[in-house]
Amino acid sequence: MAKKRYTVQTACPQCGCSRSQVLSEDEMKERYGHVPNFDMECGECMEKYTSEMKTACPEWDKECRIQE
Repeated sequence: MAKKRYTVQTACPQCGCSRSQVLSEDEMKERYGHVPNFDMECGECMEKYTSEMKTACPEWDKECRIQE
């Protein structure tokens, strides 16, 4: 049986560069845990910004019940 994968998609508010990652459940727990917001850094313009988990990866947000 295949492991469930989660897609995290963000966009830099400065330059609009988008980033997409596909991670396993263990990788999601290790990188992001169960937080409503997380910090990112754009690979193009190096802008640091905060993303909301509910928009970056709604599946993970729903599974972790972050909104409750």
